[in-house]
Amino acid sequence: MSHQNDPSEDARAEQLAWVRKEPKAPIPTPSPYPMIRFAEPAHPFDRPVRVEADIDGLECVQGAIPAHLDGTYYKVVSDRQFPSFVENDLGYFNDDGMALAFRFHDGKVTYKSRFIRTPRFQAERAAGRSLFGKYRNQFDDDAMVEGMLRGNANTNLFFHGGKLYAAKEDSPPIILDPDTLDTLGVYDFEGSLTSKSSTAHPKVDPLTGEMVFFGYAAKGDTTRDIAYYEADSTGQIIHETWFKAPYSAMVHDFAVTQNYVIFPIIPLRSEREWIEEGKSAFQWDASEDVYLGVIPRKGDGAGIRWFRGRSRFSSHILGAFDDGRYIYIDSPVSESKYFPWFPNMDGTPHDPVKGQTTLTRWTIDLHDGADGFTESQISKLGVEFPRMDDRFETMKHTWGAMAVSAVPGIEVQGHGFRWISTIDYATGEQKLYYPGDGSTVGEPVFVPGSANAPEGHGYVFVLVSRRDAMHSELVVLDAQNIDKEPVCTLRMPLRVPKGLHGNWVSAEELAQRTD
Repeated sequence: MSHQNDPSEDARAEQLAWVRKEPKAPIPTPSPYPMIRFAEPAHPFDRPVRVEADIDGLECVQGAIPAHLDGTYYKVVSDRQFPSFVENDLGYFNDDGMALAFRFHDGKVTYKSRFIRTPRFQAERAAGRSLFGKYRNQFDDDAMVEGMLRGNANTNLFFHGGKLYAAKEDSPPIILDPDTLDTLGVYDFEGSLTSKSSTAHPKVDPLTGEMVFFGYAAKGDTTRDIAYYEADSTGQIIHETWFKAPYSAMVHDFAVTQNYVIFPIIPLRSEREWIEEGKSAFQWDASEDVYLGVIPRKGDGAGIRWFRGRSRFSSHILGAFDDGRYIYIDSPVSESKYFPWFPNMDGTPHDPVKGQTTLTRWTIDLHDGADGFTESQISKLGVEFPRMDDRFETMKHTWGAMAVSAVPGIEVQGHGFRWISTIDYATGEQKLYYPGDGSTVGEPVFVPGSANAPEGHGYVFVLVSRRDAMHSELVVLDAQNIDKEPVCTLRMPLRVPKGLHGNWVSAEELAQRTD
């Protein structure tokens, strides 16, 4: 066998010497930007998308797009430009906000998505890495962003007074261009917002156009202060009053009627010492009561009345109304906390059975002199993300829609929201839309069939995650017959990340934009 091509021992030594010799130029210093690598989720569908997209015409794969629909469905989802630098972060609660716009016009739907350029996003983009720590814990942040607004605008998009708001409850809102989704900046209502925070769940009175909203932890995280505001139809603040909650807690949503504002204080508590010690910012206190604070519309916080009940969890309000004596509040309610990632103060593990929320009515009697309220279950379905026909906000409602995670007697593989449900309060009838195996649904949003359509007559929009197929679809349902074949299905050539809330804005409303 010939070895003529094998290098000699001397040749080998010469080669090794060349490999090992010092370079003529210095070795470059490591990049200041860390390698980007995200933690692997339980399902690949939930990986970050990190794409800003423009699609001129979504593919309609079933049915037909209603040609008369003219407006935009805005929704915010949670994505992340850089991996978190803290362990056991809360995922999409603490991710960057991504604004989505589905524009309906002449039977065509265009799609646009943009990261919301909050101060937080911009700081991290400039640094090329994550700078903000655990959810609602400024003590975990990089020193270079100390004192900066931590809000990520990832909870809701809504339109009022000619402006498109992107909101997260721990900060002032962000204003976006409704056409381009460009970020226009932090908005403090022309200097009138004195609270450090502003809810992502304002209520608009359809009779006056006034927007009712509030800020909890209004003097900073873990403070008991709550500021209640009303803005006129142009967005100018016309009423402000402050009060203190019985304890510091997450006040994600609230209820508004024609005559009253109701603040639910549930025992998902928050204490400064917890975040200073690096613990969860919110913890469930099963020993603490629920308080419902009632203030007359445009009333004084000093006169708030507290109505007390045993420990219960509630995060979202479907709707509320009053008849002068009684206040009725419909909400998904559970015996214990719904969120598994917030710990129990007593150290016990999360109980998913006690944490399953069902549609419930709380009733307050303003005249009997008692300080309690009654509770009655409306439905046995496990539900969240309740929505109403917003044209009836503050008034008696007879229709609602919800995302459903559990149906008694029906078992499906996987977890998450698997159905959409509607309820007819007059008949008690509930209907279900099931998108099929391997799919989950997001929040249902009602779209009127016309400006004068009866309550609940129109469409339900829902984003469906086709998790096995690794793409998303916008499904349009007949609001009165969601159990029938969809009106149309719009297939997207990409995944849409997990998201929270959104709203339909008609072209007529968008024409009133003020910037």
